[in-house]
Amino acid sequence: MYSGSEIDNQWLASASNIILDYASTGKKIGIVIGGGFLARKNISEAKMSGVTDTFDLDLVGIEATRENAEIFRESLELKNLGVAKHIPTTTEEAADLLKTFQIVVMGGTNPGHTTDAVSINLAAQSNSTGCTIATNVDFVYDKAPQNNPDAIPFEKMNLDDLQRIVGPPEHMGAGPNVVIDPIGVQVAIDYGIELALLNGRDLDNLAKRLAGETFTGTIIEVN
Repeated sequence: MYSGSEIDNQWLASASNIILDYASTGKKIGIVIGGGFLARKNISEAKMSGVTDTFDLDLVGIEATRENAEIFRESLELKNLGVAKHIPTTTEEAADLLKTFQIVVMGGTNPGHTTDAVSINLAAQSNSTGCTIATNVDFVYDKAPQNNPDAIPFEKMNLDDLQRIVGPPEHMGAGPNVVIDPIGVQVAIDYGIELALLNGRDLDNLAKRLAGETFTGTIIEVN
């Protein structure tokens, strides 16, 4: 949602139009917004000011996700979409709001849960069988592509394969960028939720995914 330190209004408008198109099908939409640039900046500033406790750093990141979520919620509201009027703070609350509203936007919930895990938990709470994660890489790779030019991308895999890559369901602390939160992966395994991962900057590709068309990214099937 940010281009450098500025809100990317063009991205917001385009993303809102994609949600508008998807909403026209009548489907319910639960959207979890990450902290991104704002969270990284605020966490870095908190560390520089002397904050070292993981719990407190998580709280800083969560607040950033909720700020971003409110910006996106307001963008959707301008499209006259049936979006919930406030940002829920738990997945249970969000799932309950989805019974009344077509669209619910939220950010983080509690320390120890990244927005990946929140997204997958919301899918579970809403009795959804799938969850799409729009992130900053094109695929799930066998290792971090940012530091490994020989990293191998996967177009299809299963949840056990993914868990072997991300590791056991343990919290990594505020700030680290893991392709999908291992805690969330465990939730997907427990509830039988298919995942899809793609690059969220490519909105045309995201639109293809939401439309059920072939897209560039990784499908992670239930075992």
